[in-house]
Amino acid sequence: MPLFRFLVAATASLTLSSPAIAQTAPSPVRSAPRPVVAPAPGQQPPAAAPRAPRGAACHNGLSFDRFLADLKQQAAAEGVSQRTLAEAAPYLVYDQGIVNRDRGQRVFGQVFTEFARNRASDGAAKNAQARIRMHAAAFNRAEKEYGVPPAVIAAFWGLESSFGAELGNLHTLRSLVSLAYDCRRSEMFSKETIAALRIIERGDLTASEMIGAWAGELGQTQFLATHYFSYAVDYDGDGRRNLLRSASDVIGSTANYIANGLKWRRGEPWLQEVRAPQNFPWEQADLTTKLPRAKFAQLGVTYPDGRPLPNDDLPASLLLPMGRTGPAFLAYANFAAYTEWNNSLIYSTTAAYLASRIAGAPPMRQPSAPVAQLPLNELKELQQLLVRAGYNVGKVDGVMGQLSRTAVKAMQIKYGLPADSWPTAELLARMRGPSVQAQPAGLVMPAAR
Repeated sequence: MPLFRFLVAATASLTLSSPAIAQTAPSPVRSAPRPVVAPAPGQQPPAAAPRAPRGAACHNGLSFDRFLADLKQQAAAEGVSQRTLAEAAPYLVYDQGIVNRDRGQRVFGQVFTEFARNRASDGAAKNAQARIRMHAAAFNRAEKEYGVPPAVIAAFWGLESSFGAELGNLHTLRSLVSLAYDCRRSEMFSKETIAALRIIERGDLTASEMIGAWAGELGQTQFLATHYFSYAVDYDGDGRRNLLRSASDVIGSTANYIANGLKWRRGEPWLQEVRAPQNFPWEQADLTTKLPRAKFAQLGVTYPDGRPLPNDDLPASLLLPMGRTGPAFLAYANFAAYTEWNNSLIYSTTAAYLASRIAGAPPMRQPSAPVAQLPLNELKELQQLLVRAGYNVGKVDGVMGQLSRTAVKAMQIKYGLPADSWPTAELLARMRGPSVQAQPAGLVMPAAR
């Protein structure tokens, strides 16, 4: 799963998870401060990076070497042989640069329409359609076996690695074991390290082949090692599950993960653009609120060209990634697969929108005017005021995650404002009180997820 690959580039404007988890905008561009090149036959493996300067507190002061010895014992208990451990040994080294990169995540902002214009363009859709034609047999087989449409697979494939052109250039084991020793997410990355060793043990990849993103994702759809081990399938029949080089394996494995890992519902839609009337009860616009399409039709929601929605009971949510003045979508049950793949709202909405474009949907309507966005300092101030009002917004950092969005909606309802969860200058002014005047909303996006 590609969640951690987005921790250093531009971030999404909103996320669906707790603000405690940093999110970035899903850019495929990776700048590696210290690339690691696998040794050619006959050459020595890369020299070990400097060891951790002191024992990590979360490991009771154990040195990295002692920590690694314990981790190897856990791996052996899960079926990893001494042969595999010996093969992996040159790469199981601590790299402070990886930890620094994880700790020093830079966060930039981008509105949904801007990100979608860059990554879900006509050209991106046509390129994906060409890939579907090129690998028609594998796509058709995956749809038949797993029920996942080719457009859905191709959208993730294109966004994650530009169809294999952007895989990263850091050694996976070095990244994983360094992050495992660090205390921030030690348990998770210890499991990922062992999973990577099990991939080697199974014969899918060699230790030297494991080159990928800085946080350890592997393959053309950027799987975490645990997902690689659990969901990768051999679709080309060569006896290996190679998500770095085999397009067929990538297609089949991605479909397997979406269907069985993310619980895709065969034959059901995922995202459709709609138009909501100005008098829509905006408090009903939320991913946690599900209504039958017939109800949305009664509330005046139509397709963008004015055609009526089907008068049926299929449940959906009204998704407003940029508030009531931005684009509007009906998000169906299958949209949850996108938010589970990556909980950045801008990424999940873009991936779902791109899939719809690949499947033949027209381009979305652009907002009639730029959508105003509060600058970072005012978003932080708004969060502080929400905390004082008794709401939990997570970390006060200007990042409008789901907790902050929920609090914003509640305060909008309290003040009789359109409750679309979008932070505005008017809401900030109300919360400041009469003695403090709100500053005009800027259009420069702050750090946000």
